[in-house]
Amino acid sequence: MFLSTSLLLSSCSVKKFKNLDYKAPQIKETPAPTLNVFSKRKPTDSLQPVLIFVYGGNWNSGKKEIYNRIGRNFANNDVTVVIPDYTKSPVASYDDMTLQIAQAIKWTLENIKNYSGDPNQIYITGHSAGAHLAALAVMNKKYQTDSRDIKGIIFNDAAGLDMYTYFLENKPTEKDDYISTWTLNSETWKEASPYYYIDETTPEIKIYNGTKTYPSILEGNELFLEKLQDYQPKAHINYLDKKHSAMVIQMFFPWNDMIDEIVDFMKQ
Repeated sequence: MFLSTSLLLSSCSVKKFKNLDYKAPQIKETPAPTLNVFSKRKPTDSLQPVLIFVYGGNWNSGKKEIYNRIGRNFANNDVTVVIPDYTKSPVASYDDMTLQIAQAIKWTLENIKNYSGDPNQIYITGHSAGAHLAALAVMNKKYQTDSRDIKGIIFNDAAGLDMYTYFLENKPTEKDDYISTWTLNSETWKEASPYYYIDETTPEIKIYNGTKTYPSILEGNELFLEKLQDYQPKAHINYLDKKHSAMVIQMFFPWNDMIDEIVDFMKQ
């Protein structure tokens, strides 16, 4: 009973703007994806920091509606939240998806003031494949996101940080639509990997990993951190005693410590 009442009160205090057209590049005549925005129904006088949340799903599954609860939970902590959809594999490649996420960032910069968000305080986060797309859209200059416009990136059990090294040992196959997503070209794998774009312009990165996640994710994050510390010496991995899926499921609950920590990171 207490849980139901808490969730109801949480929903009532947040306003959702759904299926907004963010002018995403259309892929192979599929419908252009849209995004949802969540903000406090009665916002404060000042603009709120903004969090763009990019969901995961192995680059071939998922939809923004699954994550409404996460949007509401952050909005209840005085954060304006943007949750974009994007076209998945096998229709889209990682490049197509990243172009769409980059466009979602551009839309946010240009429009978020209309939803009580501060365009000068934009952060981006993602779980699993979503963290890869979020990082690549910001860090690879090909996607024309000015890294100075993003105040921080939060990895939640990020996958795909160094696909080049991973695929040299585990060639992509049709399983999980990986050939459609990544191709068989090793140079493309490197272009797709945020690891190779770490430099002095990289926004501050906060990293979370589940200790019970996939070994390839743990290895990829540890490798990424080692290079990141050349530019951000205080960067570290926050380990939680959880499996991969649980790392994002925990954020469906409003009293989650990780939400509090991310909000503190955004408001530091």
